[in-house]
Amino acid sequence: MLHKRVMTDSKAENRPLLGIIGGSGLYEIDGLEDVETLTVETPYGPPSDAYVTGRIGNQTVAFLPRHGKGHRIMPSELNFRANIFGFKKLGAGSIVSVSAVGSLREEVAPGDVVVPDQFIDRTYERPSTFFGGGIVAHVSLADPLCPELSAILADAASQAGATVHRGGTYVCIEGPQFSTRAESHLYRQWGADIIGMTNLQEARLAREAEICFTTMALATDYDCWRGGDEEVGVEDILAVLAANTDLAKRTVKSVAGAAATERACGCRRALDNALITNPEVIPPARRDALSLLIGRLLPADEEKDA
Repeated sequence: MLHKRVMTDSKAENRPLLGIIGGSGLYEIDGLEDVETLTVETPYGPPSDAYVTGRIGNQTVAFLPRHGKGHRIMPSELNFRANIFGFKKLGAGSIVSVSAVGSLREEVAPGDVVVPDQFIDRTYERPSTFFGGGIVAHVSLADPLCPELSAILADAASQAGATVHRGGTYVCIEGPQFSTRAESHLYRQWGADIIGMTNLQEARLAREAEICFTTMALATDYDCWRGGDEEVGVEDILAVLAANTDLAKRTVKSVAGAAATERACGCRRALDNALITNPEVIPPARRDALSLLIGRLLPADEEKDA
């Protein structure tokens, strides 16, 4: 039975949770129990949709359809801050993003899975930080994806039967149009391996939220760099994604079974030494809005007031 409720409390629940961002069909997983939908309020407005939460074995999970049910939100219109803040509010320690990408390498064939370890940002219209408005923080993004969670994901995808490429560079473009041929060739010269429109902001914000983050990139096409008459077609992308739905579900289920609540990575301490602003001058409204993220960094009296 599916239960619905609205979550308004500003503090995360004290329970381990694995977040999954992807298509709305991902939460139709065999073995998902105690299913309910949660409408989460955030300081940045509404997320893409309600979160579907449940339990796979001993692991609590929360699913969010990135583009909303029915795929109604363009990449540039996504409220990335609300999406990631909502996961933080639910108590997420890890997020796996399942995304369609184009391949910029011959060896990455449609249907293959790439678990990237780097990003190149070619977006220009998207808020990419929780900070600002009187509070400044600079987190490290040298290695933007969690290496430990990425290893778990790559192992799970391989065990699920996928051809997996471990590591690679994801170039994130603004969209909604696909690349020109000149751009596609340029990105290949830069050393990019796959191309998409969504994951860069998710990774940036997850790091600021001290959440481990990784990407399951499903290659659907060869972009348009190969020449000839070949170009990206939406119908081809949807066909590959439909064929890989079961693969993605099996992989997510396996990750849920292996996801550790404690890791040696630094993702969950990313804000250590990152907050530059003197706590005494942080505007009260901003301090209150970001207390979920920065509360542990403030002096005891500041945290009590937040």
